[in-house]
Amino acid sequence: MAAGDDGRFGKVAVLGAGVMGAAIAAHVANAGVPVVLLDIPAKDGSDRSALAKGAIERMLKTNPAPFMSRAAAELVTPGNFDDDLGLIADADWICEAVVENVQIKHALYAKIDGARKKGGIVSSNTSTIPLARLIEGQSAGFKRDFAITHFFNPPRYMRLLEIVAGKDTRADAIERLRRFSDLHLGKDVVDCRDTPGFIANRIGIYWMTVAMGEALAMGLTVEEADAIVGRPMGIPKTGIFGLADLTGIDLSPHVMRSMAELLPASDPFHAVHDEQGPLATLIKTMIQEGNTGRKGKGGFYRMTKTDGERVKEARDLATGVYRPSEKAALESAKTRGLRALVEHPDKGGRYAWRVLAKTLAYVAGLLPEIGDDPALVDRAMRSGYMWKYGPFEQIDQLGTGWLAERLEADGVAVPPYLAAAKGEPIYREGAAGTEVRRADGRYAPLARPAGVIRLGDFKRGKQPVAGNASASIWDIGDGVACLEFHSKMNSIDPLIIAIVREAAKLDKKGFKALVIYNEGENFSVGANIGLALFAANAAMWPVIEQTTREGQDAYLGLKYAPYPVVGAPSGMALGGGCEVLLHCSAIQAHAESYVGLVEVGVGMVPAWGGTKEMVIRHTLNKKRPGGPMPPLASAFETISLAKVARSAAEAKELLYFRPGDGITMNRDRVLADAKAKALSLVAGYQPPAKPELQLPGPTARVALELAVTGFVKNGKATAHDGTVLGHLARVVSGGDTDITQVTTEKDLLALEREAVTALLKTTPTLDRLEHTLEIGKPLRN
Repeated sequence: MAAGDDGRFGKVAVLGAGVMGAAIAAHVANAGVPVVLLDIPAKDGSDRSALAKGAIERMLKTNPAPFMSRAAAELVTPGNFDDDLGLIADADWICEAVVENVQIKHALYAKIDGARKKGGIVSSNTSTIPLARLIEGQSAGFKRDFAITHFFNPPRYMRLLEIVAGKDTRADAIERLRRFSDLHLGKDVVDCRDTPGFIANRIGIYWMTVAMGEALAMGLTVEEADAIVGRPMGIPKTGIFGLADLTGIDLSPHVMRSMAELLPASDPFHAVHDEQGPLATLIKTMIQEGNTGRKGKGGFYRMTKTDGERVKEARDLATGVYRPSEKAALESAKTRGLRALVEHPDKGGRYAWRVLAKTLAYVAGLLPEIGDDPALVDRAMRSGYMWKYGPFEQIDQLGTGWLAERLEADGVAVPPYLAAAKGEPIYREGAAGTEVRRADGRYAPLARPAGVIRLGDFKRGKQPVAGNASASIWDIGDGVACLEFHSKMNSIDPLIIAIVREAAKLDKKGFKALVIYNEGENFSVGANIGLALFAANAAMWPVIEQTTREGQDAYLGLKYAPYPVVGAPSGMALGGGCEVLLHCSAIQAHAESYVGLVEVGVGMVPAWGGTKEMVIRHTLNKKRPGGPMPPLASAFETISLAKVARSAAEAKELLYFRPGDGITMNRDRVLADAKAKALSLVAGYQPPAKPELQLPGPTARVALELAVTGFVKNGKATAHDGTVLGHLARVVSGGDTDITQVTTEKDLLALEREAVTALLKTTPTLDRLEHTLEIGKPLRN
């Protein structure tokens, strides 16, 4: 199959089955594209393709999983360079991911050039070697078809893809790589110049070196450093030393040597990197000890067992001795806003300033060498290093004028780009939207890939159709409305339920379709269980009954609305959030949607129609085994084990999504795709027919309870698990009905309400709710 208009490649080959190469191949397979994975012939054993085959087998056991489903693994064909190079002959794209040795790469390129088809694109996943060196001695045709495609690890989860074109590279080859990677791999594609480290690693390596070096110089503990260079700066909670453990401390010497060799002598990197200095010496010592991070015996942190319990320890940076990890006691870590952080007088504030001052000055000084557009740099750091704000966004938070004055006061040279701003922001709102100050000082509209729309585009300068503190409905054009959750963590509360009820009546306001979508980190983490706990402790049983009924009625309103309702989740959609999706006409999900009914973990059962919908879906599933029990057993198993789909593809397997529901690989394109799906359903749309089921009742309940009793006796479930699952079994089986009677949705909803009220009257369920609210983890009681 040739590449189509949607940018899809018909076949891809990945050469090199190491950690990165294998994971790149897995992610291509996630896109539904056949991929060949080759490596050198195995030296031992009779299977010469053992390296590639072993990589696939390991990935099927890896967590977090490189594959979005086990079915994706079947699209990967393993082989070796000597026997199977012919398999790349019809590949549209050949991605090289072998060891960072230019001689080895050159030898492989000669073989690729002789085996590939005319016009087959070749790229390297190198993170350090300039493109100009990679194409030395290659044919003119090879140079025209060659680029760098730099993935970040792990490729499935890290969105950044840096693409570098050479002066001879075909423009259409780059466009095909860009389009495929955007639409089908879900990548945030950033075009980079052929400079050392490209964008993200050029900045990231400098930032990590500064942050660790300053911590050593100032005598901070690893916990103190991570408490500052973490959430207060909008950086993942791993911080700086935790990040080093995650990426692998043993990689540092090679990376630092490469950057030292590639960067000009004038680059500020040389002022912070000293191969004989304290930081480099510390890294060498830790590698010699085998303390290379999470993949070794430990790193700056490690887990040990004391009296049978796992204990987290941290390394004393001065002595090298490990001690129990302690929470940092820094007031600066509690501040809000970068300015407040760097102006705080404690050592954490001083440390924050020293890190940010050097890092932000360095980044500003890299324009225009690494690019002309600060927005591209910010995107690279957000997508490649998971920063909440890119470095130029951080500069704006501090203020360009304030930062320039503070740098000058500290005797730090102010970069020309920053000095020229004269206090003007890097980002500003123009008449047509956001503008960014480019390297030449001129403002230009913020560039966005074609076809990407954001909810903010429709909200700017407008009022919602309806809304409150937890949810709003917006007009997103063409007769389509968007229901947005914006409570804390998008948890479902009575205010959201009220707006859901309004959303089911939008036809009266001229709308013909609805999309349920938000741009939060998670679609919804579920019901606000704090409200349920409060009501139960106050014995407000009529209120609990009414709240449960209102949620059920609101969700039924979505299901039977006179127009299509498309759920568009990304991230977690758990509990009540999952139940919203179960009542939608269709789904257009981000591939990284993690969906599940998890109520049993807090001693409850899904009661806003989730149990009811799973019974219906499993019963009406055309692929199910015959007889009344198998579908009920499947639904019961999914809910009782609180199974959470680890991808949208897996959500289909668990019947949280339907076979025809859509999956969007790129998070930035979910809203556009969901709106298009909603409009495609408008013509001739009819709400679904109300199902009538024939359920076994007590006979099924007894069978399900028997299995639960066995788990309790064997210690695999607690006594209260047995109580919770007993109530679930009653709902799933249909209550007191039998196979000759009709069970309706209303019957199942009544059973859900009965179960919730009964469970909230038990002390163990209240204990579970309280523990989850306080600790953030379920209680096994």
